[in-house]
Amino acid sequence: MSETLAPSRRTVASIVGGRTDADGPGGRLTSTNPAQTSDVVAEVLLGDASTFVAACRAAREAQAAWAATPAPVRGRAIQQIGRLVEDNKEALSRLVTREIGKPYSESLGEVQEIIDTCNFFVSEGRRLYGQTVPSEMPDKQLFTFRMPVGVAAIVTAGNFPVAVPSWYLVPALVCGNTLVWKPAEYAPALGEALTELFLHGGLPEGVVNLVQCDGPTAFEGLSQALDEGLVDKVGFTGSSDVGRRLGELCGRHLQSPCLELGGKNPLVVAADANLDLAVEGALFSGFGTAGQRCTSLGTVIVHESVHDEFMSRFVRAVEEAPVGDPTQDVVYGPMINERFLDRFLGWLDLIRGHHTVHGSSGSGRITTNNPRKGFVGDPDIGLYCHPMIVDGVRREDELYSTETFGPIVGVMSFRDLEEAIELANGHGYGLSSAIYTNDPKSAFRFRERISAGMVSVNNSTSGAEAHLPFGGNGKSGNGARQSGIWVLDQFSRWQAVNWDYAGKLQKAQMDVADVAADLSFRLEG
Repeated sequence: MSETLAPSRRTVASIVGGRTDADGPGGRLTSTNPAQTSDVVAEVLLGDASTFVAACRAAREAQAAWAATPAPVRGRAIQQIGRLVEDNKEALSRLVTREIGKPYSESLGEVQEIIDTCNFFVSEGRRLYGQTVPSEMPDKQLFTFRMPVGVAAIVTAGNFPVAVPSWYLVPALVCGNTLVWKPAEYAPALGEALTELFLHGGLPEGVVNLVQCDGPTAFEGLSQALDEGLVDKVGFTGSSDVGRRLGELCGRHLQSPCLELGGKNPLVVAADANLDLAVEGALFSGFGTAGQRCTSLGTVIVHESVHDEFMSRFVRAVEEAPVGDPTQDVVYGPMINERFLDRFLGWLDLIRGHHTVHGSSGSGRITTNNPRKGFVGDPDIGLYCHPMIVDGVRREDELYSTETFGPIVGVMSFRDLEEAIELANGHGYGLSSAIYTNDPKSAFRFRERISAGMVSVNNSTSGAEAHLPFGGNGKSGNGARQSGIWVLDQFSRWQAVNWDYAGKLQKAQMDVADVAADLSFRLEG
């Protein structure tokens, strides 16, 4: 990092209708640096369910005027937001590292994702294309238009506390929607920082509203807002279990939410794979961000003929990987929050007697009494965990089918590609996947048969780009996609228009001209 993180403490709160809610009716919460838990990043004044409803009401009041703003002008606001984020890139990246413990190089990449998203959607303000469609009748024209959905309520996780929210906020704004955003309660300073950047980009009051609260409070507030008809679209990034509950809630209101959920992402290593490249991909996929990505590698599925050689190289790479202080050059830093640390330690109970464990000089939490060889910094001041490779995973194991949000990777063996694909699909998740092979037939067969919404060939399971659709199937989502032009379908509705200037009523399918034909005609011979 270019400079030391400042140990300053801030007070943050909800922002509704352009005004900060200093009352904090939901109580107070402290956000701490997971790499140094004595460092308090922010004191949070939490909102309650009524705060969420008030934010939705403010968004509703602002929506008509924002939708009436010409789309190119809305795109101009996105351009200005992108420039503001770029000018504040280092400061925002430092805050990402401080509040959630992401290594600084990754934090820079995350903030760059916001800039890239803004750069892409600037031009959508001048497109948002509809179509002209030929009519089956004379003197009649058919058109389609993209219309804003209305008010969107967005709830996001904290592992990508600023990049993923931008995937929702930016296209929703370009389409003419207004927003209520609930960031993760353990990343409140980042929620405020990103909201301020958006508001200073030229958005009118009420177009973007921030609600600082916990998950159950947001669910209660969202339920009330839906009952009052204040919300037209819900976007959620988080666990599959919560996604199911939100899907049920939205379904009662005939709404289809945009759900981006968990994953148990497979990485297949074929017999002809470049093993060094596969190891590099597995290391980044499995242990980047301490395995706390929805696209993190869950299980490496290795051909039996190269299993031992792959394991030898993979174990060595993980054992040598620097872990520790995220302000230094490390593969990963701390767990994001105490809750993720506790949950990860619980998942270690899924390791069985037939498994063999590799990857570090210990297991569980890294401390001076349970040290990690080569650890960078002081392990006792943060929430650090040993990286773990669990070999010998079987299909019937809970470890095979459970999303383990942390630095743990399972390893299985396969005999042929059909078995590898079955193992890659068998857990029911369908977010991201990868295959390492130099055989085009294997790569295409894998792409055809894998259930995941995203496929990498000779690349990691992580690494989305701002102009490619992002999302999953099965337990990983409901088929909704973010990023690129595909997300526009989440935040706009098609309006069909027919304009008849014939001066008489023309009835479709009834008053259509016929074309006379002699269908009995045959060529001689």
